[in-house]
Amino acid sequence: MERSDASRARAVGGADGGTGGGTGGGTGVRRDPRSVRAAYERFLGTGEAPGGVDPVVAESWRRSLHSGVDPDTPRPGVSLASGELAAYRAGHPVAAVMPVVRELVVDGAADDGLVVAVSDEAGRLLWVEGDRRLRRVVDRVGFVEGTVWREDRVGTNAPGTALATRRAVQVIGAEHFSRPVQELSCAAAPIRDPAGRVVGVLDVTGRRAAASHVVLSLVRATVATVERELAARAVGAGGRAAADQAPVDLQVLGRPLLRTGDGPRPLSLRHAEILLLLAEHPRGLGAEELAVLLHPGALSDVTVRAEVSRLRRVVGPLLADSRPYRLGRPLRTDAGLVRSALAAGDVHGALDAYAAPLLGRSVAPGVERLRAELAAEVRAAVLASGDPAALDTWVRGIDGTDDHAAWVRLLAAAPHGSPQAIRALAHVTLLDADLGG
Repeated sequence: MERSDASRARAVGGADGGTGGGTGGGTGVRRDPRSVRAAYERFLGTGEAPGGVDPVVAESWRRSLHSGVDPDTPRPGVSLASGELAAYRAGHPVAAVMPVVRELVVDGAADDGLVVAVSDEAGRLLWVEGDRRLRRVVDRVGFVEGTVWREDRVGTNAPGTALATRRAVQVIGAEHFSRPVQELSCAAAPIRDPAGRVVGVLDVTGRRAAASHVVLSLVRATVATVERELAARAVGAGGRAAADQAPVDLQVLGRPLLRTGDGPRPLSLRHAEILLLLAEHPRGLGAEELAVLLHPGALSDVTVRAEVSRLRRVVGPLLADSRPYRLGRPLRTDAGLVRSALAAGDVHGALDAYAAPLLGRSVAPGVERLRAELAAEVRAAVLASGDPAALDTWVRGIDGTDDHAAWVRLLAAAPHGSPQAIRALAHVTLLDADLGG
């Protein structure tokens, strides 16, 4: 985006006080503040499904409630000391492209009453800049550099929900799970490195201006520019040969396979689990962290180190010789392709890529969570689309076979009397009978 385009977008965003627009993906849901607030209070009081609320927001509310987030007291975590934060920021991949962020959004944020924040891949706020008066407001709720704004700490919020869903989102007013934040609106999108890994999140927070469609578009455009800059820097960087930097593909939706320039290579389930977890944690994992993510019970550090040593003999330089354990080369996963399609609003593309549950035989807690998150993201997108073809594809898959809500939605969306509608009616009848029995 040219600077003049960004300025024009900011000008429009500052003038727009509307609250319309789907959360990050064009769901078409119109968010009336009073209706959302009523649904929010009803959800907290009864736990009932929040009907009439943007589906991405509704799913986030459920995750927030399940995580035990206190709606009255957000707990964004302990801030890093200034020296620690400065050192950490200096080594972060986004540090090199912060001048681009400042040129495109931060420089105009003060004029529009906005605050711009950039977090790392774990949700820790690394930079919070912009309008001084609004910064004093967000300071009071703990939205400050060094704190962690993940969903499991503060509930639904744009940077945390963008991190949880791996997609651009906009959270408006009462859609926030924590009441102290509900006077604000925000839009955020994940930042990916050239290998497709999420390395951070860009967020714009404000009052009415931040509820504009244009602010979300500005965030997306800025992230696209930042990612192009990161890619250009990676291409221009010296050191290792291009072949050593070429991405390697990991298949985790179905039979585990590693695809390199030498062709596909089968992997053991344990080795696939380790590679997947390291791909999801590009900053690295220690032996203790891996042990917790790999085994539901007790797993010794010695066992983990031995397994990683065996994996290194199989994959060579793909696994860096470092502590904590991290990948030495870019690793793309087919699960990442699903997320990318969802982020682009391509539901059919996501369904095509979603060939099977993520490492379906794995009982590793870290993998089970990733599996559940991916299935939930695909399901939410399918239900939000209301597309009969997408719904039909979903219910034919292993995750959707007994999905009562999806069958009901297909019955409503399919043409009356069509084979899809007849099949949906039969399944709804059977599932209703099972539920009644």
